[in-house]
Amino acid sequence: MISTRQHIRDILRLGTPIVIAQLGVVVQGIADTVMVGHYGTPELSAAGFVNNIYNLIIFFLLGLSYSTTPVAGAFWSSNQRDKARRTLSESCIIGIQGSITVIALLMILYFNIEVLDQPQELLPLIKPYFLVLAASLPFMAIFNSYKQYSDAIGDTKTPMYVMIASNILNIIGNYILIFTCDMGLLGAGFATFLSRVMLAVTMIYLLRTPEVKLRRTKEGFRKLTRLGLPISFQLCLEASSFNICAIFMGWISATALAAHQILCTLSQVVFLVHYGIGAAAAISISHYVGKNNRQEVRRVTYTAYGMSLFVGIVLSTIVFIMRRPLLELFTIDADVIATGMLLFIPYVVYQVGDCTQIIFSNALRGIGRVKAMITDAAIAYVVVSLPMSYLFAFTLGYGAVGVWWGMPFGLTTAGVIFLLRFIRYSK
Repeated sequence: MISTRQHIRDILRLGTPIVIAQLGVVVQGIADTVMVGHYGTPELSAAGFVNNIYNLIIFFLLGLSYSTTPVAGAFWSSNQRDKARRTLSESCIIGIQGSITVIALLMILYFNIEVLDQPQELLPLIKPYFLVLAASLPFMAIFNSYKQYSDAIGDTKTPMYVMIASNILNIIGNYILIFTCDMGLLGAGFATFLSRVMLAVTMIYLLRTPEVKLRRTKEGFRKLTRLGLPISFQLCLEASSFNICAIFMGWISATALAAHQILCTLSQVVFLVHYGIGAAAAISISHYVGKNNRQEVRRVTYTAYGMSLFVGIVLSTIVFIMRRPLLELFTIDADVIATGMLLFIPYVVYQVGDCTQIIFSNALRGIGRVKAMITDAAIAYVVVSLPMSYLFAFTLGYGAVGVWWGMPFGLTTAGVIFLLRFIRYSK
């Protein structure tokens, strides 16, 4: 039996690079927003519109690649290295096919974008930026597959270094193309495109492997798709619930929407810690599945859950204590700050539910039990969370804080369902 202390060390070793890499993505997003905002308000508005559309696409492609970790990890831990490399090849093809399908759908939207009723003066900014981001999606899909494969074989540092380098390239490219070349928002789009090409090319070079002796199989494609699609839809449902809450906030006031955006940005930091621990646990779980060691699957999962609860409570407490200075970093508007102060209470309350659903959804991915996650996510976010947000905000009249009080119900529901499924499937 492996000690709990060893499980903690393994999770920290695997999870820390994942958290650092994802924090780099957050910093990149903030840098993009600041640079485009300094160039012009219309560019910032157009970027916000397009990025909201692409956020769901990014989650969908990311979910497709998540199936790589449990499959390749199980093969790798059982010394079937050729099968693990074949899984990488199959994952890349699925990712490219998925991105091409998404691009086709995006082109339909592109030629009918007027139906979304955006200001006419923004369309000349929206359209070229929209196209450049679409062109970058296959490269993002390839990187996702390589990252998940690298994580599966226990190498979480390589993707971290590559993502940090990509973020630096993106920021430099933004400065040169947006301001020096005076390309504005289109310059930001090209900088993103180049950074995503760099991500894919660099990972292919660094993780180049001996020629795979095994042919790709239909069963391999089916297995990855069968695992990946439920994860994709689960992630999209979760992200959509936050997007729809933003719409609710917009119905209330511009002040409420601004406070919502600030809280979402701040909450990403604690979320990424939960995510890093959960992703590290999924990697370890996939290895124990490959060794058919169910006892350690359960032990590593509950160890990760304890770690995530502890770190999440500590960090969210610090954020709550520092809530006013943190709000003042983003705005000097007294009304936005006052609204944001109220939102921190439900934010702290939902931490346990968020931690639970992240850890046990990753555990289910690690053991390959994801088919029911679409239904589970629909129940948690569509049936529970959004109606509760609407009830508190509009029917009961609690306004902006009511929107956020719906979130603990949805996240906790998801966490409890995933926990019960894990207990059942890991016996």
